[in-house]
Amino acid sequence: MTTAPPVPLRDRLGLPASAGRHRRLVGAHLIDSLGTGLVLAFTLVYFARTTSLSLTAIGAAVSAARLLALPTALGVGPLIDRCGARPVAAAANVLSALAYAGFLLADRVWPIVLVCLLAQVGQAGYWTAATGLVVLASPPAERTRWFALVSTLRNTGLGVGGALGALLVGDGGTGGLRLLVALNAASYLAAGLLLAAWRPDSPPPSTAPPGPGEGGYRAVLADRRYLLMVAANLAFVLSSMALAVLVALHVTQALHLSASVAGALLVLNGVQVVVTQSPVSRLLEGVRPTRAVAAGSALNALAFAVFAVLPGAPGRVVGTGLVAAMLVYNLAETVATPGREELSVALAHPARRGRCLAVNQLSWSIGQALAPGLLTLLFVHGPAWPWLFLLAVSLAAVPAFLHLERPAAPVSDIPSETGTPARV
Repeated sequence: MTTAPPVPLRDRLGLPASAGRHRRLVGAHLIDSLGTGLVLAFTLVYFARTTSLSLTAIGAAVSAARLLALPTALGVGPLIDRCGARPVAAAANVLSALAYAGFLLADRVWPIVLVCLLAQVGQAGYWTAATGLVVLASPPAERTRWFALVSTLRNTGLGVGGALGALLVGDGGTGGLRLLVALNAASYLAAGLLLAAWRPDSPPPSTAPPGPGEGGYRAVLADRRYLLMVAANLAFVLSSMALAVLVALHVTQALHLSASVAGALLVLNGVQVVVTQSPVSRLLEGVRPTRAVAAGSALNALAFAVFAVLPGAPGRVVGTGLVAAMLVYNLAETVATPGREELSVALAHPARRGRCLAVNQLSWSIGQALAPGLLTLLFVHGPAWPWLFLLAVSLAAVPAFLHLERPAAPVSDIPSETGTPARV
């Protein structure tokens, strides 16, 4: 009788075998997310405490910068197609470092608009190129594990950075805020240098322009299959904003609970995603990405249904319901995230992958800009309405993702990295 060989810890955790060869990429992702977490919630606080401007003026300046930065992804896409994802991501991190160094000098409205615009351009450029970095690092068979690892690194960096940022803001006064921004600038510079020094296994893409009909945004917009994926993915864009916009509002104003309850739910989200993302992805390795993403959207719908009914539920079950809804919401994120990233690559024609990723990133930018106003407007009309809206959008995305399983014509438009048709 023979015994099965022991499963390596790396496989049990769902980590990619090739991660050890790409420590610089892993470090760059972690440091970038750490820097983002440092100032994510404190930009307005920083300018309010270090300048004499009103909060209204500061808010208008930051909003203007974010609106001006919306087209960034469309400009970055052709750069990725021509130069490759690595140099674009490295340059975007260096730009972010310069932007946050500029925070230390910005004391009027227009300098604030400028430095916040540069910071947004850097972030949008980096995350437009980030999916392409995974393609360079991972063999096709490990790509889902890599996307899971990147999600874990991002959530870890955001959580640690947010905690460190809160500590510096709470105890350091104005000096702590300036230290926070300086550390953030240094973190982006370090991430950019790591990417500049990283050498992926795959050869760099050709810089020759694509052939007739292969490149350009017109070709991307003619790709109905890719556009369907982007449209369906808007369900996840809007759902992701529930964490930032709705949870605290729902807990404090609809359920009349302490803000600390909302804080605990946010911590639960971060911990659950970090601990379970890679193991969940390993369990789903035999599942088509389309089906994993459809399942994630259905799980989101279930979580939103629970959130919607809680205001009318008996008080003794509200706490349990909140935790249950949050656990399902977090599970939806871990189930769907690697599959969503895999689809964004597998459905993109290699000659215009950068532009395809740019269109996908633009949908995130637009959705994240519109969601706060839309969701709060619905909340004013009743606390259940934003959750019911998200439920309906999530359910509508399920058949859209499953429709992507149908064979494309021609099949060669959705190759895998090996040149064979991708299994979606």
